[in-house]
Amino acid sequence: MSVWDDLVGQDRVVEQLQAAARAARASVVAGRGGAVEGGNASLMTHAWLFTGPPGAGQATAARAFAAALQCTSPDLELGGTPGCGFCDGCHTVLSGSHADVKQVRTDGLSIGVGDMRDLVLRAASYPTGGRWSVILVDAAHRLTEAAANALLKGVEEPSPRTVWLLCAPSVQDVLPTIRSRCRLLVLRTPAAEAVADMLVRRDGVEPEPARIAALAGQGDIDRSRRLAVDEQARARRAEVLRIPLEVADVGGCLAAAQRLVDTAKADAEALAETQDAKETGDLKAAYGAAEGSRAPRGMAGAVKELEKRQKSRATRTRRETLGVALGDLLGFYRDVLALQMGAGGALANEDHRQALQRLAGEGAAENTLRRIEAVLACRRALDRNVDPLLAVEAMTMALRAG
Repeated sequence: MSVWDDLVGQDRVVEQLQAAARAARASVVAGRGGAVEGGNASLMTHAWLFTGPPGAGQATAARAFAAALQCTSPDLELGGTPGCGFCDGCHTVLSGSHADVKQVRTDGLSIGVGDMRDLVLRAASYPTGGRWSVILVDAAHRLTEAAANALLKGVEEPSPRTVWLLCAPSVQDVLPTIRSRCRLLVLRTPAAEAVADMLVRRDGVEPEPARIAALAGQGDIDRSRRLAVDEQARARRAEVLRIPLEVADVGGCLAAAQRLVDTAKADAEALAETQDAKETGDLKAAYGAAEGSRAPRGMAGAVKELEKRQKSRATRTRRETLGVALGDLLGFYRDVLALQMGAGGALANEDHRQALQRLAGEGAAENTLRRIEAVLACRRALDRNVDPLLAVEAMTMALRAG
């Protein structure tokens, strides 16, 4: 299976990346390294910025490109496409164990300057395998200002065999000085039919559940997969989509808000219960701490730093859970608006058509637009660190007012 197979509905982007990988290989074979000369000069560059809507596959595209740059398939000598998915280079990149590919992720709310300075220093070294040293920053929009400035140093003064791959929701989420030095690739929202086909082929989902999950995912491939294979994810979505029918009175509004926030908190706590305990245990084992004995020198500070990261991760998990719920609500009200305006096409929440038709018949399009704005306002409030319960309560009250 090729590394490009996971990029659903991104044919144009795949073509550009494959051409760049071929040009990069040609420069390595020619022994030049660094910039690609001649007719292929415009195909490869040292820094790439992948953007697109949530779930479109920015990080997937970046990893596929990294694998293609390290591909060692013998078919390449016969004109094959880099990124076979079977060779040692592709396999180790996709598994996260390639010595020359550093994938940077964060479970917290931001990427700090210390981490980025370490990456810039690493980027200055020559690749051990003699091909390319690839730095993949999965969430470039989470860089702090100081970290972004540190990254700029590495991007504007690139090493001959280093490639930076940055992923962000949009170009506006990256400093202008950084994005001006990157080749921009914009991924599009994949069609529901393409996502459904992938769920059938890759995950063995029956065609009709795959179609429903693809529509409900609204272009987010990971979300569609979870809805297709995870009963708990489907149950949570159904609970969220009950909210528009439960805000007829103040008590219903407050109860719905509390339930939504409690669910997000429970998700964060469930993750912490297993992951936090394992991380703390691993850290103590690394310091050689014995049960009931005095903590070794330096361990207290390391534990404190770990607890800080875990708290940040819990906050991000709560926000992401609420963000998914707000996305489901937005899709629901967009469907209501589509019915009110007589628009054609499939509905994202086709499996809740009866509830959609009921709300569409009870109000006007102006009311639905105000409710959509209420959901968007809640999302903005959460981004500004407003207390989640207050933000969601304000939203549910606005949904009631219409």
